[in-house]
Amino acid sequence: MPSRTDRRPLPATPRITVDDLTGTDIVALLAEHVEEMRANSPTGSMHALDLDALRHPDITFWSVWDGPDLVGCGALKELDPTHGEIKSMRTAAGHTGRGIAATLLTHVIEVARTRRYHRLSLETGASDFYLPAVRLYARHGFRTCPPFADYTEDLHSVFMTRTLRPPAHGE
Repeated sequence: MPSRTDRRPLPATPRITVDDLTGTDIVALLAEHVEEMRANSPTGSMHALDLDALRHPDITFWSVWDGPDLVGCGALKELDPTHGEIKSMRTAAGHTGRGIAATLLTHVIEVARTRRYHRLSLETGASDFYLPAVRLYARHGFRTCPPFADYTEDLHSVFMTRTLRPPAHGE
């Protein structure tokens, strides 16, 4: 596994695949994700989904691969036919700063467009630990918004949304 200082760029076409959440690599990455979210969010303010929840039929889950290495993951949950939510975005340790999250986020946005979602939203933490994520989402057109879906106001959460333009007929 590369060191934390390894900043080699992603290949021109990292492999982004729909994942069935059964591989040991993805199970370990998601366990690390949930553990880190629990460590950085107060009880009741941590909204990361566990494996069973991520296997729900209204969620599409992707893993990102650089050759044989699992380098990231993320999911898209359908809230209703016009609104999706980004879940479980994660870059594997040692692979941050390589554009993995931006590449996957662009992929998720494009999938949401092809599904003709009008809006794509997300919840992330409000502490300094989550600032890189907030900046990433802002660079991709997401703006803060009130709570959506089943979320409620929470000083430890940042809610963000982006309006999407569905593809024109024939695109």
